Amino acid sequence: QVQLVESGGGLVQPGGSLRLSCAASGFTFSSYTMGWFRQAPGKEREFVGSINWSGSNTYGADSVKGRFTISRDNAKNTVYLQMNSLKPEDTAVYYCAAGKWMTIATMPNYWGQGTQVTVPS
Repeated sequence: QVQLVESGGGLVQPGGSLRLSCAASGFTFSSYTMGWFRQAPGKEREFVGSINWSGSNTYGADSVKGRFTISRDNAKNTVYLQMNSLKPEDTAVYYCAAGKWMTIATMPNYWGQGTQVTVPS
């Protein structure tokens, strides 16, 4: 069955960095756009960014541009979210997802279970 398993979350001080990983199985990873979302307490889930099947094209939300980078390794069926210059407002559960480039922001096909990132104020 399809599985997306995030890891790498934790507690980090403001200005610090974390790298999240998402290991995929049960589908043809290299055929899918991969995306990252986050949901802070009491807020709606937010689309953070995406990377196309080959890694040649990425998109990042304005809130994370210049700080977060998405990459992928198709040989390892893994997508990464490198987060730098973290702020307290980045505190959220981070989810990876798989889908199509044009619709992943609104209609992903598959979801992971999420990993918590906490940046204290």
